Amino acid sequence: MTASGTSPSRSTDTAPQGRPGLRRGLKMLGTLFITLSATTPASSVFIISPGVVSQAGTGAFWAFAVAGVVGVFMALIYAELSSAFPLSGGEYAITARALGKLPGFVVLGLILVTQLLIVAVIALGVGTYLEVLFPHLDVAATAAVTTLLATALAVFDIKLNAWVTGIFLAIEMVALIVVSALGFFHPKRSLGDLIAHPVAAAASGSTVTAVGVGTIGAATAVAIFAYNGYGSAVYFGEETTDAPRNISRTILWALAITVFAELIPTTAVLIGAPNLPSLFGADNMMKYFITATSDSTVNDVISLAVAVAIFNAVLAIILVTARMVFSTGRDAAWPGPASRALAAIHPRFGSPWIATILTGVVSAGFCFADDTFLLVVTSTTIIAVYAALALSSIAGRRNGSTAHAAYRMPAWPLAPVLALGAIGYVVYENFQDPKVGRPSLWTTIGIAVVSAAYYLIVVRRRGAWELKGAEDA
Repeated sequence: MTASGTSPSRSTDTAPQGRPGLRRGLKMLGTLFITLSATTPASSVFIISPGVVSQAGTGAFWAFAVAGVVGVFMALIYAELSSAFPLSGGEYAITARALGKLPGFVVLGLILVTQLLIVAVIALGVGTYLEVLFPHLDVAATAAVTTLLATALAVFDIKLNAWVTGIFLAIEMVALIVVSALGFFHPKRSLGDLIAHPVAAAASGSTVTAVGVGTIGAATAVAIFAYNGYGSAVYFGEETTDAPRNISRTILWALAITVFAELIPTTAVLIGAPNLPSLFGADNMMKYFITATSDSTVNDVISLAVAVAIFNAVLAIILVTARMVFSTGRDAAWPGPASRALAAIHPRFGSPWIATILTGVVSAGFCFADDTFLLVVTSTTIIAVYAALALSSIAGRRNGSTAHAAYRMPAWPLAPVLALGAIGYVVYENFQDPKVGRPSLWTTIGIAVVSAAYYLIVVRRRGAWELKGAEDA
């Protein structure tokens, strides 16, 4: 029995040896393109940032700044763990090796459900921004078609997809630069005002009032998730050259770029908005800001750029999720025929093609699910995954399972300890929200319980789940 809890014995359910594996066709830059596309800064600024602003007003600056510090803690954890285990299974493969198989399978369940649904959550934004050219679009159908088109592209070679995401990423970055310029070139208040005197909408809606530390803290919980996605680089560890070093570097670069790409435009909007009560009360804050500081044509062009960014995010997340689903098949998490199918590699493109198609089809189906259902299921599962990774980094140091890591986080164990503290605070804030946060926490617990039960009753008794890497293909 190794430190990861794996057993040398094999089961007849295990996928046969000798099948082709994923190809190492990515350099660090290509992996960074896909990772940033999965993080999707433009989508966060246009979709998530307004929610933070509506809650904390100009205190959103502090919320995003503090969230960036929390992001540093998690990025350091991701970097060390991914340099030890640069595997396509991502978080579940890491947790299973550092904490044990049962926690690993629970994380597998959480990630599997979240990733399949999050594609639908993001894709549903495409129709909103395409309405500038095509009014009265069916949002759900548009999202499903978007998902299926991205799936078709995701089946192709990973290098092609890296270039496609890189081109689309450049488009969304240009949109963010334009938004930043609109705010900073015609400022209506100073950065000092945002820092020293944060304000939010008053009860009347026509004036502003000082915002407290507690409100900013609650908004920080949302801002943390706006930055999420930098850890996606680990899923391409088996397709990236010199993965132990390049994946950890990619994660750290992805976080830094994401924080700047989201914090700067958000700050520009808060500084350049002509009227704060109008900004806070707008149904679409970004549309209000852009039309108030330029014109409707600029808003139309930027809206199309955001639609491109959302498609890019859907493509990147399907690439990520397909590799995780592929890994579950290779590890024989499911009955033999299903596992062997999911572990199949396309002979020409070198992609996990069956896992990719299944991911896209299931996610497209979820595009027709109720919005509240999608929000409740996906809101807090990442909290549990973050906690598992923080604990894995501590356990890996203690039991030696991460001793071979190419990257070691500085000032250990400061990052995991502070990350766990921040996670505890986010859990508390979500529990105070009876509409979405609390139901989401109970849903997360429910998914974890079902995953644990499946592992204990089915997988462990079958003795088939083996943690594999590229060398086992």
